[in-house]
Amino acid sequence: MKSPVGAGEPANASARTTRLPDLTHSRARPLPQRLWCLLLLCLAFNAHAASTHALTVYGEAPRYNATFQHFDYVNPNAPKGGILRRSAIEIGQFDHILPYIDKGIGVSEVDGLLYAPLAVRSFDEPYTVYGLIARRMERGPEDAWLRFEIDPRATFADGKPVRAEDVRFTFELLMSKGSLKYRTQFADVAAVTVESPHSVRFDFKPDHGRTLPLDLASLPVLPEHDWQQRDFANGAGFDKPVGSGPYRIGRIDNGRSITFERDANWWARDLPVSRGRYNFAKLRIEYFGDTEVARQVLKGGGYDYNREFSATAYTLGYNGAQLDDGRLQRAHLGPAKPQVAQGFVFNLDRPQFKDRRVRQALGMLWDYEWSNRQMMRNMYIRQQSVFSNTPLAARQLPDAGELKLLEPLRGKVPDEVFSTVFTAPVTDGSGIVRKQQLEALALLEQAGWRPEGDRLVNSQGTPLAFTFLNGQAGMERLLLPWKRNLAQIGVTLDIRNVDSAQYVNRLMARDYDMIVTGYPVTLSPGAELYNYFGSAAAHDPGSNNLMVLQDPAVDHLIDGLVRADSQADMLHHAHALDRVLQWNYYWIPNYYPPGSSTAWWNRFGLPKVQAAYDEGLDTWWEVSPTALTNAQMAERRKSSP
Repeated sequence: MKSPVGAGEPANASARTTRLPDLTHSRARPLPQRLWCLLLLCLAFNAHAASTHALTVYGEAPRYNATFQHFDYVNPNAPKGGILRRSAIEIGQFDHILPYIDKGIGVSEVDGLLYAPLAVRSFDEPYTVYGLIARRMERGPEDAWLRFEIDPRATFADGKPVRAEDVRFTFELLMSKGSLKYRTQFADVAAVTVESPHSVRFDFKPDHGRTLPLDLASLPVLPEHDWQQRDFANGAGFDKPVGSGPYRIGRIDNGRSITFERDANWWARDLPVSRGRYNFAKLRIEYFGDTEVARQVLKGGGYDYNREFSATAYTLGYNGAQLDDGRLQRAHLGPAKPQVAQGFVFNLDRPQFKDRRVRQALGMLWDYEWSNRQMMRNMYIRQQSVFSNTPLAARQLPDAGELKLLEPLRGKVPDEVFSTVFTAPVTDGSGIVRKQQLEALALLEQAGWRPEGDRLVNSQGTPLAFTFLNGQAGMERLLLPWKRNLAQIGVTLDIRNVDSAQYVNRLMARDYDMIVTGYPVTLSPGAELYNYFGSAAAHDPGSNNLMVLQDPAVDHLIDGLVRADSQADMLHHAHALDRVLQWNYYWIPNYYPPGSSTAWWNRFGLPKVQAAYDEGLDTWWEVSPTALTNAQMAERRKSSP
């Protein structure tokens, strides 16, 4: 329900500010001790609840103070203009514009380009956000609430002001009609109160997650006046909505491409968080139904930038004269960025995967060392953790703090959790895995599988077989050697290739035995973990719990991690959670690159200092309309800003 708001006055002034009596001209007796105590408490409250330009997870000091001029990883003098054409992250054609719902395929770049957030994340420090639409942010005592003060200069692209009511409207719209992730992430918001045209407060339930304030600060702001008549729940088709961010939507080629045009009058263009960013006059996103097609179109000059997700293609797919002379560039950007935790995941609803020993045995026969050497030139790093490349990964024996968390779970989690550091199976890389096959057979025999002819069967005579649902071109190269290794001990692996639309539909219906997937990793994980691993999300078609995992121990550790009240406590919970996931063999961990694998045509300028935790594409600028050799680019740099 909307709160009534007067002309510039808070709807609930007492909720916003503790007002003290005016004692300047009082002729009363000296203040009694109780009133002095009340006064001191009020002063202490005001000191604690001071507003700030930035939020960090545990209240630590942000990297940039309130007077900073720009992020270190931008070129504040970068020229504006030109165009960058990039491939979409999504595979397949978009069938609507909004990225905020679970149906179909939306345009992910809408978030950030068309719609600006309350506060923007920096990419050279752990989870920290700096005010954008929200000029200031204020946390309540004990983190009980969060207040946003909307910058009075903030306007939407049609010139109408951004109001606190638009923030409330956006939140309620996402919670009622948006993706499941919002209902999971913001479940601990108890109330939203519009206090004035430029002030909105979020009250939290007790024991909420520590990342909740920052997650809320990352919310986009949608105009209520533009969305009241649009079909948000179904993505609103291809109509061009009114934005709040640095770009407007230009040309739409339904499903194939979308062009964003920089809004030269964007009110926030000169804010410190925006300076040196959003430099291109146009950004065009190209959609492809096949990654190999996308790769070949890039090499043919059809667009400029491709984020590569195939290790084999990255190492071999771009070789040639253009790469040799520098016209085509290839690099791993954002080297400190936590990498997606990629792996082959079991559908734990399938009866053949119920026994942990079966999952362990099947994983032993995926020969990562051979694949990395033969297909990826030893460039990649084996996944060992769902938090790879971060301090959250469990890489040592549990310390006293972790054991305190794990001890109540003894008997409910594998014994190795308490005593052994997990390491993914290792081969000698020769392609001959006889030793591993014998060990796998022993595990499978313990789990009740026995040889019958050239197959392994259980006590009912059912063969051990499963199907890998594949929606990615090139993945078969990694699966076929595994298929051979399994077949040699009597296990049948079938590979079923499907198009992107069918793949998405079958994922939502949990209609598969095994798939490859990835879990985004952050340095400050929060409620999104319920979406990936929580029991309540296992059968929700909009969730990313693609393991269909329902483990009370995992739920318990996620609860503790989300509600951790210090960095140390969060790390203890993350390590404990990691160990439980590792030793249950819920997935077969794959690999990750030493940064984001990227290829682009050499016609752009990049800041001298690059973002450690992101590719930093919004900090690039155009140097030349055509690709340059390394030598030509070096000459251009001498005169570039």
